[in-house]
Amino acid sequence: MTATGSQQAAGAVLSAPFFFRGEVVEGTAAVHRSRDLGVSFTTPELGLDRAVPPRSVVPPLLDVPLDDIVDFLVEAGRRIRDPRNPFLRDCIDRMSATHTLPRALLESQVTGAAAYLDKRVLHAVVEQNFPDPKALDEWIPKQDFLGRRSFVRAFAPRLVHVLPGNSPGQAVKSIAQGALVKAINLFKMSSSDPFTTVAILRAMADIDPKHPVVRSMSAVYWRGGEAAVERVLFRPQYFDKIVAWGGGDAIDNVVKYLGPGLQLVSFDPKTSISMVGREAFATAETLERAAGLAADDVMVLNQDACVASRFVFVEAGSAEADRFCDRLYRRIAERASASGGDRPLDTELKEQIRTLVLLDDEFRVWGATDGTGVVIRSAAPVDFHPVGKTVDVVPVGSLDEAIRHVTVATQTVGFFPFERMPHFRDRLASAGAQRIVRLGEAGPSTIGNPHDAMYPLHRFVHWMVHEDGRAAI
Repeated sequence: MTATGSQQAAGAVLSAPFFFRGEVVEGTAAVHRSRDLGVSFTTPELGLDRAVPPRSVVPPLLDVPLDDIVDFLVEAGRRIRDPRNPFLRDCIDRMSATHTLPRALLESQVTGAAAYLDKRVLHAVVEQNFPDPKALDEWIPKQDFLGRRSFVRAFAPRLVHVLPGNSPGQAVKSIAQGALVKAINLFKMSSSDPFTTVAILRAMADIDPKHPVVRSMSAVYWRGGEAAVERVLFRPQYFDKIVAWGGGDAIDNVVKYLGPGLQLVSFDPKTSISMVGREAFATAETLERAAGLAADDVMVLNQDACVASRFVFVEAGSAEADRFCDRLYRRIAERASASGGDRPLDTELKEQIRTLVLLDDEFRVWGATDGTGVVIRSAAPVDFHPVGKTVDVVPVGSLDEAIRHVTVATQTVGFFPFERMPHFRDRLASAGAQRIVRLGEAGPSTIGNPHDAMYPLHRFVHWMVHEDGRAAI
């Protein structure tokens, strides 16, 4: 048993260290409870002066060539993927007690996200986000048709990252993106995962504790909404932008601090759906295939990810939809069994589903509320948020009818059959959707593509202009 495992067995409180620009700080100044499982963990004193360099300090990465930053991130990726890495092993031990995802999925999330730290990937991300990536390294000369000269630079920003609790792998990407734009970064970790970000940064400091990437990063935890902390930190004197992931309450909490000089880059709550055309019912084989692909999209991160499908609109009558639901439930149950970590649904959701069972004229339910998967068939989308491997199947006479249920909160639309996607993409975009993919491919994404309808790195930087007057005639 690991030291952390012994602590847990003895009932001791877990420790979540902080990271201040290359220095790891341990302590028990505060006791917190994780959001979902209510597990206690301690943190050191926050020490805001250590986390926030003054504006007079030039960002450490400002004059470091982008190629050198990429090389350092690539080496960090190698260290993270090493199964012997002590920081990551300890991180997984601790996070297994606070996070709802099973241990195996946590491990694959963190080591899988390290694939982002690949030279080809990192350069592709930068090239997709910036028309001229040289703007990150130097002042780019411009001249307009009137002869006015200027220089433009994607200047290193000062960013607070409010990290999500559902996806530990996002810590890797956020650290890399903060480094690529040469930012001064403060990461606010979640109560579900107050460990991964510090573990990644410790692996980087183990390469070189004085490297400019390391000296640009701090990671801490405070309870979201804690005014004593946020009234101090969320000010333009210290930061340019808040990069916020999270639920509606988390985003609303950040919004109240915004004003001139402090902007929000929001990855706010999203719901993803699937659209399955009548072609799925052509043969028994196509029906099995469509159900399997739909289950893949439902089960992304055990349905904890924003891209995970929660509603499936099926171009079919009730009888055909029931055939689809039966096969979809079986596929979800198979994947749930393979992933492990079955956690019963919360009491409120259980009661909502039990009520539906009594209304059998309007609804049918497959599965159980024990965390092994539930499929609901309803005439219209249910008025609650399906979670915990729960999906709502809605029969429609035509997929055109499904579009009226798409909103600006719809992130990903998994679509079958694939050849009909071009016919729907403009209307889906007009309704507010941000991404359409082949059914079964909600999880993977084309490298460097927009996320939540924006190019994030382009939004992160501080675009600075030096005007130099008219050219001599």
